[in-house]
Amino acid sequence: MTGTTTATRAERLDRLPFTRQHGRLVVGSGVGWALDAMDVGLISFVMAALAVQWALTPTELSWIGSIGFVGMALGATLGGLLADRIGRRQVFALTLLVFGLATGAAALSWSVGALLVFRFLIGLGLGAELPVASTLVSEYAPARIRGRVVVALEAFWAVGWLLAALIGYFVVPASDAGWRWALALGAVPAAYAVVVRRGLPESVRFLELRGRVGEAEAAVRRFERAAGVAAVPSPAPAAPGRTPGVRALWAPGHRRPTGALWAVWFGINFGYYGAFIWLPTLLVASGFSLVRSFGFTLLITLAQLPGYATAAWLIERWGRRPTLVTFLAGSAVGAGLFAVAEGDTAVLVTGMVLSFANLGAWGAVYAATPEAYPTALRATGAGAAAGFGRIASVAAPLCVPPLLAAGGNGLVFGVFAAAFVLAAAGGALLPERRGRALDDPGD
Repeated sequence: MTGTTTATRAERLDRLPFTRQHGRLVVGSGVGWALDAMDVGLISFVMAALAVQWALTPTELSWIGSIGFVGMALGATLGGLLADRIGRRQVFALTLLVFGLATGAAALSWSVGALLVFRFLIGLGLGAELPVASTLVSEYAPARIRGRVVVALEAFWAVGWLLAALIGYFVVPASDAGWRWALALGAVPAAYAVVVRRGLPESVRFLELRGRVGEAEAAVRRFERAAGVAAVPSPAPAAPGRTPGVRALWAPGHRRPTGALWAVWFGINFGYYGAFIWLPTLLVASGFSLVRSFGFTLLITLAQLPGYATAAWLIERWGRRPTLVTFLAGSAVGAGLFAVAEGDTAVLVTGMVLSFANLGAWGAVYAATPEAYPTALRATGAGAAAGFGRIASVAAPLCVPPLLAAGGNGLVFGVFAAAFVLAAAGGALLPERRGRALDDPGD
């Protein structure tokens, strides 16, 4: 910004290199994200264990897999609305506390009914956390690398799912109480919520919208000091105004990105959660032992990491839209191949293809979603898209038993492939915002 005597605080953040403050923000948010993923991933292993121990029916198992997503649908929508009103950091810390305490309580479940209640409460916290965390990180990341930074945040999901796979492999089969110990480990986020509340910064853009200019200036200067960049004066921000509600998402100017995002979120949630929540149980039903099915799931999970890394590289080279569409198309191919896979090697390889492509797509969708809305509507829009997608998360596990009865694994994964095609079609309609300032209206 040579020759510039003033710059908005958003412009001052955009001119910075990636600093240790950015790193602290990504890691601090990412640890919460990983703990979230660990909790979601653990239920697939718990389901496989309880199917044997409690002699549960497929319908009971499908409700255990789905009920958390009912809570997540509600939590994502409410969390986004709250984050645009009381702040991103506050809501993020609150959600960690809620789902951490509820997960610990779920370890004490004495019946299917009790487990369902606790899983719903867990979902409330989980659902709100993800769109709020991605919004907070996107609002600090410099424009030229924002997509890559948000994909790096989303990569913590693979870390958490890998932790779940390790716990599922080593802890759940160890004893009849193994699933309880696994859920007890999920209480860690309750303690981490204190760290988040004290350590992470609040969004500068949110602070300005609320008239808290002094706090916003202090936050920007902390990042500038980390980069060794001198501060410049910022003009007074606009006067605080009324926060728009959910209806504003369908107003002219927002209608197309909202419709496209909802299609993407619905399709990717249906395909991903339908496949991965049921994967260990489906492998056991196909003749794998419990331990062997968990081992295959662990290897398939490892493929998520290179998927994220590839998406992080492509998203600033190709852009958000082509990266998202390509990985969603790859997810459809992976699901289609898994549908016809026969033999251990084919199951493992096609499962890894699906895992690689699908998690790369998740990285891209989390990068693209906050960019679709202005600051006053950003968390609301991201939360509403995630909340609508969670409807698919509820439906997909419930659909698996009847699909399985009608056409076996082939039909199940064929339907998941169709869901990824729907998501790719929605992705093709999104605006491309690579390298643009966060509040730039784009194309």
